[in-house]
Amino acid sequence: MTISPPLAAEMPAQHAVHRLHAYRQSIATRPYAARGMKVQRCGNCLLPQQICTCSSRKLLQSQTAFALVMYDTEVLKPSNSGRLIADLIPDTHAFLWSRTQPDPQLLALLQQPEYQPFLVFPGDYALPGQQIIEVQPQMPPLALRFDQARTPLFVLLDGCWREAVKMFRKSPYLQQLPLISFHPDTLASYQLRKGQREFQLGTAEVAAMTLAAWGEQANATMLQMWFSIFVEATLWSRSARSPECFARMQALLAEFNAR
Repeated sequence: MTISPPLAAEMPAQHAVHRLHAYRQSIATRPYAARGMKVQRCGNCLLPQQICTCSSRKLLQSQTAFALVMYDTEVLKPSNSGRLIADLIPDTHAFLWSRTQPDPQLLALLQQPEYQPFLVFPGDYALPGQQIIEVQPQMPPLALRFDQARTPLFVLLDGCWREAVKMFRKSPYLQQLPLISFHPDTLASYQLRKGQREFQLGTAEVAAMTLAAWGEQANATMLQMWFSIFVEATLWSRSARSPECFARMQALLAEFNAR
């Protein structure tokens, strides 16, 4: 049960989350004790080397951008799904969150005139006067409601639910952004780290929903599929290398590669 390792020429360039991961490792004072820390992992996708999916990674054509604001060690976790967004969406940025010293590059990015930033976060946390853009089922694409000369920059708070709420409440620069708010009708399919709230989804799932709401349904489908591959691969490594998980992962990979 091994996926052939990719040739170097086939590998897309390292992206923002790869670089942030390397930086976070460089400033660590001790190895991060992640679940399954003894597993030999690919340095990019962080999946077990036997099922590395890097050779299938491909950049999509998108008119959107993402900015991941990651809570401290989140970028080190093999279970983090934020990196999946950067795997597929070329214009993806990643930053470590700090309560006292916000990354100046993040603040500068939010001010660039070519971007229209939005914070993707539940509207019931909005501050008085903060704009809420509620996404309802079957509504027209959000892209039709905004200046299409500016690239939408979707800001995602990447961490557990408690950490995401803390990042929002302790970051005045985030409280000034319009909120894109979802109310999903179904429970999250994110099986790796369940949230305390039913509407809490994996970061990549939130990104897929955002792409679909903006009008990029094909890209949303690809990201959701990439996320499902990641889930099956991770469950395979946690379930004594389940043949069922491996078979589902291989089927998903075949469909993903065929698109």
